[in-house]
Amino acid sequence: MEPLRFGMLGAARIAERSLVSPAAATGDRIVAVAARDRDRAAAFADRHGVENVLDSYDEVVASPEVEVVYNPLANALHGPWNLAAARAGKHVLSEKPFASNATEARQVADAARAAGVTVIEGFHYLFHPVMRRAHEILASGELGELTHVQARTRMPPPPDDDPRWSLELAGGSVMDLGCYGLHAHRMLAPFAGGTPVLTGARGAERAGRPGVDEWIQAHLRFPNGASGLSRSSMVHDDFGMTLRLVGSVGELVVADYVQPHKDDGLHVSVPAGTRVERLGTRSSYLYQLEAVREHLRNGAELPIGIDDAVEAAEMIDDIYRAAGFEPRPSRVPISS
Repeated sequence: MEPLRFGMLGAARIAERSLVSPAAATGDRIVAVAARDRDRAAAFADRHGVENVLDSYDEVVASPEVEVVYNPLANALHGPWNLAAARAGKHVLSEKPFASNATEARQVADAARAAGVTVIEGFHYLFHPVMRRAHEILASGELGELTHVQARTRMPPPPDDDPRWSLELAGGSVMDLGCYGLHAHRMLAPFAGGTPVLTGARGAERAGRPGVDEWIQAHLRFPNGASGLSRSSMVHDDFGMTLRLVGSVGELVVADYVQPHKDDGLHVSVPAGTRVERLGTRSSYLYQLEAVREHLRNGAELPIGIDDAVEAAEMIDDIYRAAGFEPRPSRVPISS
């Protein structure tokens, strides 16, 4: 299979595990990188074997060598540069959240459809066998009818100067963590009669950071009557990323649904007994890249696409409003 040719925007640390290592395993190429500081981009390229260092994000997006643009920039720069890449006729793999707000997400979606390119929000967890197996167990009927879902995604507080505490950079607990829990709820639509709707939300504002949520709890309801709870916190004592699926006759707990490479345990409790299934600690980012390769080279269907990214942004905006916040503002205006 011909290697994919990636162009990277920025030299973010996450890129080492989200793209560099997976691409080394699959044989895909990172043909270009640019950062605000060219020396930083050059150091990243030297360390990871990136083929070319360019002077600007515009050059990456415009480069004829670049086939797929990878966007791990600050949250507020996801929408504008996803839009620029789509308009340039490039496929896009974007870190979550896809955009600062739903208006931006819809503009990117329109551009992607007009250009006929694939633009995907990188919810890598969904590609791991842990989540595929959880869905398989639900579909089998072993747990009975789905009645309740809990996604709890928490972490200790980042430093005060971290971009995740910046409203201008589209920070907040929902943007950084809660988007995973909300996405996990939405992916359960086939097992609960359809997509869940928001019934209420509450949260707390970070002291000295007006408009930025340090935690938010969102309540959801599925068409079949099942309830949902998604709680995100960036002020907890420790890390925890659990997903609990409760059925009418049993339940299932995913020990770390966001980072299954750290704990691949899937705990099932049914009348016949309890068991722990292990699905492997291979990187979810590697599974994601393999799926993107199969889609772009062989036309294989992806489990999510541009419509999913728009729906995710719309739900986040709704939750912010319900909890007494405003949706994240657009830092960089996006032209129509």
